[in-house]
Amino acid sequence: MFQTLDSFAKVWDFESEATQRVMNNLTDESLHQEVAPGNWTLGKIAWHIVTSTHYIAAQTGLNFEAPAPDTPVPTSAQTIAERYRGVSDALLQAVKTQWTNEDLKTISDFLGKQQTNAFFLMLILNHQNHHRGQMTVLMRQAGLKVPGIYGPSKEEWGQ
Repeated sequence: MFQTLDSFAKVWDFESEATQRVMNNLTDESLHQEVAPGNWTLGKIAWHIVTSTHYIAAQTGLNFEAPAPDTPVPTSAQTIAERYRGVSDALLQAVKTQWTNEDLKTISDFLGKQQTNAFFLMLILNHQNHHRGQMTVLMRQAGLKVPGIYGPSKEEWGQ
């Protein structure tokens, strides 16, 4: 759990940059890829990361610009990647400017769960990383190059 805003910022910088690399490798055509009929598409999962980041953070009182959860999924992969960059930067800026280290201990409610704000920052990270993993599977199915996250990907290892 995070004890300081700086410790969150360091982890967020690494994880959001990894997610950005995944987002940047999407194509418009790949957004329709699904693991099975009726499941979320690659585009829906990517857009969910964009919109849910603000949705979760807003429960703690953080305020920043982001698309609403019910905003339709864009048809442009570049738009999704750009919006992710904006939301990612806005979250970090909001944490740095709207909170102090003491605010990490503040209790907030999310879906009936009472937890510290530090917990909710970890939830945002884990939620993003969970869906990022789903995206990499769908990217492989769509024939896209998957960037390395915690080490080189298969394609990068071969180089």
